[in-house]
Amino acid sequence: MIMSNYENRPCLRAGLYLVMTRPRDGYERLCSWAVEAGVAAVQLRTKGHDENKHLAVARRLRALTAGSETLFIVNDRIDIALEADADGLHLGQDDLPAHEARRRLGPHKLLGLSTHNLAQVEQANQCPIDYIGFGPLYATTSKLRPDPIVGPELLEQACKLSRHSVVAIGGLDAERIRQLGRGAHNVAVIRAAADADDPLTSMRILQTSFLNITKNQ
Repeated sequence: MIMSNYENRPCLRAGLYLVMTRPRDGYERLCSWAVEAGVAAVQLRTKGHDENKHLAVARRLRALTAGSETLFIVNDRIDIALEADADGLHLGQDDLPAHEARRRLGPHKLLGLSTHNLAQVEQANQCPIDYIGFGPLYATTSKLRPDPIVGPELLEQACKLSRHSVVAIGGLDAERIRQLGRGAHNVAVIRAAADADDPLTSMRILQTSFLNITKNQ
């Protein structure tokens, strides 16, 4: 386990990081399965939703994850993260600057930042964050305007360069996870879990596959 930089801040365990974007089975059901599977974190990522509905969903997910080993992270929206008392906030490159987000979050919440190239990884080293997302490693359909594919080859370089824990993301499935290079602390998935015939079993397999790899590194 990589500990937080602050003793009272939640710790992001190694393992699966589930990003939830309008899941087929609904946010609450998928989150419940993620907690049952013991994944490291779930992230609520919604775009263009009604403000009140967004907060209501966040509060329900907070209740589902409270007291479990699964952290609850909100994407982009610091106001939702604070009002729902999430464990942390995840920022994109075009969102609120990390230093301002940390000031508003305070020292007790996790803060993550997406990076898409090695220059951004190096810049993130100067930010008051706890982890970075790095990708997309492969093509993904989860965004209307996806960032350029970096390829899995750069992941190991990013992990060596980063002062923070690295979450690998972008088009990952069980086979691609088994082929990852060294260094990632977490692997993030969306469709590999949410669109699976059996999401609970899929999350268990994905997490176990990744943790078995990290044991041998």
